[in-house]
Amino acid sequence: MMDEANDLPAEAEAPEAAAGDVLRITPNVSGALPPDEVERITKDLIGALKTVYDPEIPVDIYELGLIYKVDLDDDRNLAIDMTLTAPGCPVAGEMPGWVENAAMSVEGIQNVTVNMVYDPPWDASRMSEEAQVALNWW
Repeated sequence: MMDEANDLPAEAEAPEAAAGDVLRITPNVSGALPPDEVERITKDLIGALKTVYDPEIPVDIYELGLIYKVDLDDDRNLAIDMTLTAPGCPVAGEMPGWVENAAMSVEGIQNVTVNMVYDPPWDASRMSEEAQVALNWW
């Protein structure tokens, strides 16, 4: 069985995003949400995540590659796995709330859970070309 929204086998998880990848939301496999709705939510979520910045780095968390995984269930609840540029980041306690608030701004989203993960550890290879240029790492 295939998940038509993402062309993935229904039992497979979406691969982790790498530098420059477009965010892939893994919808619940029942197909209750139409593919065009999943696409809209994905687009709106990327826009919302791009409003959240690491205060020490002038680049948004999406372009930095801090968002590892997003799951969307049939009830429009999001589970977001994210990381930080460093485990000792001074805003480690605040950033999940910023991400939750940004994601909740997406029309139709009912609930957001943000999970902080550190495996695999973040490194600069996860940044998009846009982030690398902004930081003059190109």
